[in-house]
Amino acid sequence: MTRPPLPPFDIEAAKQKVRLAEDAWNSRQPEAVSRAYTSDSQWRNRAEHLRGRAEIVDFLTRKWQREHDYRLIKELWSHDGNRIAVRFAYEYHNDNGQWFRAYGNENWEFAPDGLMQRRIASINDLQITEADRLMRWPQGRRPDDHPSLSELGL
Repeated sequence: MTRPPLPPFDIEAAKQKVRLAEDAWNSRQPEAVSRAYTSDSQWRNRAEHLRGRAEIVDFLTRKWQREHDYRLIKELWSHDGNRIAVRFAYEYHNDNGQWFRAYGNENWEFAPDGLMQRRIASINDLQITEADRLMRWPQGRRPDDHPSLSELGL
């Protein structure tokens, strides 16, 4: 099985890979998201270290059980060969109704088949009010005409 686009990435393929990842995460379907990663994929997400699809599914299930009304935007930062760096922001609220915007960077490394074999994420959370939200679209894929991170000034 391959997961196009495949490395080495040119600028258009890297942008496509980033958008495909954003779309998958906005689906909030842990099993579907996990299929973009190698079976032994290595992650560092904040202080958590994960290995393999089962741990990824577990992590994403827990994440989306506590991060409600999750909306994510990713943007290509850089690419070279089989590596892509992205920056992202997402908004969500917790069980108490407190809204947050999380900002971060990810470094991705891909296997020749286009599956991600390593994901290193650094993330910071900022409390916001509901009125401060910038990511307002129906649950699921971000509409093509919705502003990017850069267009939103993030």
